[in-house]
Amino acid sequence: MPETIKLKKGLDIKLEGEAGGEDPRPVPCALHALKPTDFRALVPKLEVKAGDRVRAGDPLFSNKHNPAVKFTAPVSGTVEEIRRGEKRKILAVVVKADERITYKEFATPAPGEEAPGERIIELLLESGLWPLIKQRPYDIIADPATRPKAIFVTAFDSSPLAPDYKILLKNERPALRAGLNALSKLTGGTLHLNARAGETPLPADDLPRNVKINHFAGPHPAGNVGVQIHHLDPINKGETAWVVNLPDVALIGRFLSSGRVDLRQLVALAGSEVTAPAYLSTITGARVGDIVKGRLRDRERQRVISGNVLTGERVTEDSFLGFYHRLITVIPEGDRPEFLGWATPGLEKFSMSRAFPSFLFPNKRYRLNANYHGEQRAFVMSGQYEKVLPMDILPVYLLKAILAGDIEKMEQLGILEVAPEDLALCEFACTSKIPVQEIIASGIERMMKELT
Repeated sequence: MPETIKLKKGLDIKLEGEAGGEDPRPVPCALHALKPTDFRALVPKLEVKAGDRVRAGDPLFSNKHNPAVKFTAPVSGTVEEIRRGEKRKILAVVVKADERITYKEFATPAPGEEAPGERIIELLLESGLWPLIKQRPYDIIADPATRPKAIFVTAFDSSPLAPDYKILLKNERPALRAGLNALSKLTGGTLHLNARAGETPLPADDLPRNVKINHFAGPHPAGNVGVQIHHLDPINKGETAWVVNLPDVALIGRFLSSGRVDLRQLVALAGSEVTAPAYLSTITGARVGDIVKGRLRDRERQRVISGNVLTGERVTEDSFLGFYHRLITVIPEGDRPEFLGWATPGLEKFSMSRAFPSFLFPNKRYRLNANYHGEQRAFVMSGQYEKVLPMDILPVYLLKAILAGDIEKMEQLGILEVAPEDLALCEFACTSKIPVQEIIASGIERMMKELT
């Protein structure tokens, strides 16, 4: 039996509006988009212009610094728009979908044929699925020219209102088997499959030989792959590990089995402002407005988030689902001041301490809003970060090293091990309202510029 790693530090934020039901409804959507901003450190080079016809799997843009890494259309149709921001920065390539999707055909291995790792990498690069594989350190798209010491596949999500992978992958067993088999050929090391304690994503007979199943128990961020790597096989200077989410493994396996870039997936629509939280069937990059249309409560101020409330991106109805996201969360905006504020009894307020009597109801779910309840101030040395971070690093000292621009200190204090999502709970718990994830992201960018 695999050993279970039990994490005691962390925090589960129980919110109202968890998605339910196992009969996902399809969502018709006319517009889909790929956003270069979803990929850290990417400088895109356009391969299309407005008005061009594309099939699902045709390239929309590529990585300017590594042209082999392509980003392809999730649907067939016409390139509707190239959205740009300041200094003509490319924000999104929008495709107006055909009623019936046509696919570019790729020469994938025939059933029963074993393809070498180099051929699998070529296929994933050509199909635009390579960006599903990310690397640590830096939490960027994996470099296809390197070989990782190990690959880590996380099989559950512990974040607030996270979708249940058992529902997302209910009918994906053949695709998961094919995807894991392909990933096992991309490393000479171990393929780690990290599952929640008591769960097994696939039977042992479906797993490649070099797969090791690891079980994790404990509160969020137990499902973060950075935390899992820290407890299994920490990354040292000069080493590289690749990471993939289990639903993305299914997309890879589906492509290698069919020869088509089929990006149909289930998305959870959750949150207290959703009338009937549920799982919906859509395609990567779907327009947010089409997903939430007619499904939100009739209130003026709501915050729609692509992803979870800790690490997701605030979006409008004219925005598009993030490339790595399988969750849309909708919560109240909370832009109005509270009467008496902290002086109220607090029966409906969530607190990680025992400041409010709500701690007497550990299973209570809350309708939280996006209010900061304060403003940024100097660091208060409260020890709150350490209570929610199950990693052997000193988060406050790391943040101060980043702000000071001390590269050597940043390395010593663990910048190579973390991604912004790993310290998201630190930001939530912070008395000083420090933008922790923003600081970590700036530190990673600085490290990349200095050391590469």
